[in-house]
Amino acid sequence: MTKSSPSEAKGAAGKDRVIIGKVGKPHGVRGEVNVYPLTDFPERFDDLDEVAVGEAVLTIERLKWQGGRLVVSFRGVDSRESAAELTGEFLSLPRDKAAPLDEGEYYVFDIVGLKAYDESGNFLGEVREVLTTGANDVYAVADGSGKELLIPALKQVVRKIDLAAGKMIVRPLPEYESDG
Repeated sequence: MTKSSPSEAKGAAGKDRVIIGKVGKPHGVRGEVNVYPLTDFPERFDDLDEVAVGEAVLTIERLKWQGGRLVVSFRGVDSRESAAELTGEFLSLPRDKAAPLDEGEYYVFDIVGLKAYDESGNFLGEVREVLTTGANDVYAVADGSGKELLIPALKQVVRKIDLAAGKMIVRPLPEYESDG
């Protein structure tokens, strides 16, 4: 139901950008950096010419896959010291360059912040986090008073997601409904 972008879920780039990776330590002495993909679509790196690294847009000169990470060379970054300055920065693309999703799929950062309501219109809280459990995602919803509700991202529970309105309608499972 949701496609991950954990950094985006924390608001690192904002709703107009999609985070696709994070820069690690320098690789070698010629300005290359290790990049760790933070996307369900790592193949997107293969066709990139440029990417925002933090606030700067940089041109990619070379990239190669090495295990589960990339080794990337950016134009103008030609020493270990200049590469080290990029460590910890997120790589992002404009939102309109995000990989297309199938109907009923959403990016994590689209879900976080939605207001959750039950089918009767009662406010349940705001989605604070999307937990990946293996079987299905779970939306952690907090109501502001400290009470947290965990909503499984299943079609029989999440009845409607309206990104434009910023809300989701849920039908809590009987074991989640309160007695009064």
